[in-house]
Amino acid sequence: MMKTTRKISSSALSCCLLLTIIRTVPAQNMQQQALQNDSGSAVLTTSYTEKGLFETSEVLHLTLSGNLRPLLNNRVEEPVNYALTLSYSRPDSSICAIPVDVRTRGHFRRLQGNCNYPPLMIRFTKEGPHVNSIFREQQKLKLVMPCVGDKYVIREWLVYQLYNLVTPKSFRARLVSVTLKDDKSKKPGTPFYGILLEEADQMAARNRMIEVERQLGPQQTQREDFLMMATFEYLIGNTDWSVQYLQNIKLIAVDSTATPIAVPYDFDHAGIVDAPYAQPAEELLMRSIRQRRYRGYCIQNMKQYEGVVAKYNLLKNDLYAVYTNCELLDEKYVKSTLSFLDAFYTTLNDPIALEKDFSYPCDSKGTGKVVIRGLKKN
Repeated sequence: MMKTTRKISSSALSCCLLLTIIRTVPAQNMQQQALQNDSGSAVLTTSYTEKGLFETSEVLHLTLSGNLRPLLNNRVEEPVNYALTLSYSRPDSSICAIPVDVRTRGHFRRLQGNCNYPPLMIRFTKEGPHVNSIFREQQKLKLVMPCVGDKYVIREWLVYQLYNLVTPKSFRARLVSVTLKDDKSKKPGTPFYGILLEEADQMAARNRMIEVERQLGPQQTQREDFLMMATFEYLIGNTDWSVQYLQNIKLIAVDSTATPIAVPYDFDHAGIVDAPYAQPAEELLMRSIRQRRYRGYCIQNMKQYEGVVAKYNLLKNDLYAVYTNCELLDEKYVKSTLSFLDAFYTTLNDPIALEKDFSYPCDSKGTGKVVIRGLKKN
């Protein structure tokens, strides 16, 4: 059981009350409610509401304040919850400050020496002030912190945008600018980019499903969705996943007995992100993460991929636009990424090349049957 240390400052108790609006607030941010006064007559009031956390792609500016050093140094022992304050500026310029519990999480990126910052898990109180904030639909949130630099955070965030185009059965992600304000420091740190990730149960509910956990093989998941997902992992050059060990995979289904759908997440080891610390598992015998390797199961009838090929061809312009329209990327990376996508589409539309790559799991002499669990053979 995780330990909790809690010391709430007065600022952490600042309530994000639903603000009464005066005329200066734009009309699109207002709701009208009919209330009754003491005499029973209807009184029309106007209150302020914000878009949901994942309903916009605008960069959200957050500040985490409190005793941060023990949290950020909690890399190897049992994770401890630390009481901090999460704050952000509303569109009307008022500051919303929310008391939260935060702990480190993850595996590779949490280990001391691997990354500059560990990934974090943010938890909200059940009936706290967050219910009237942009976080009103969340009980907890994963915050991806920069491992070796902002640019890799942005690249990983864009991968989530790609898969959102492929299917709604995917995790939504919000790019945020994070400022750390330690109580023992006289000034806040330099802002950096992070990613807030939708929780699995919320993603499942959005698709009218539930999250399930089962030990099963990829052949036991919904086939069409699996082929679409495995092809996506091939597109981005990611081999760090497996259904068997739920390695960077979540399962959702319409109920606890239905055939589940595999949903991928955590793409920092993908070739399209090209993080300097990312390496393929030695057992895969790959030169680098930029080498694509199809890691689905053996299917010898290539006609089963016809729908997948058609879907990705239909999405081609939209997928490319994710990179050509992003102003946060440097020109060199955009150019290399478009070439990386070109190579995918060249293979996708060459029947011989496609069969060679996608039939790799059928090769008894290859590494297509290696199962990944934390980048190790099992």
